Amino acid sequence: MSTFDQREESFEKRFAHDEELQFRAEARRNKLLGLWAAEKLGKTGADAQAYVDALVAAEVAADADARVFNQISKDFAAAGVDQSEHQIRRTMDEMMAKARAEIQAGQ
Repeated sequence: MSTFDQREESFEKRFAHDEELQFRAEARRNKLLGLWAAEKLGKTGADAQAYVDALVAAEVAADADARVFNQISKDFAAAGVDQSEHQIRRTMDEMMAKARAEIQAGQ
């Protein structure tokens, strides 16, 4: 194997690793976001867990961020929860940062 081939293999492994971490972080973010939204919606127990599971399942879609945002916005509007688009997106960003930190810490 030439040096070029070794380098290419190293880049491919790094890319795969980074993509896996991103997927895990987004799934964890959706879980945290689901817990936050469920609390705002007054959901508890099995209802809250079902809501979280639905948001985590959205991660496999190509437009996962938009789907999660739209679902939470729609649910908040239907329940009369006063949260602006900015507040929801800010919370999504905060939860992503928290999820990445948890994954890096090995949690």
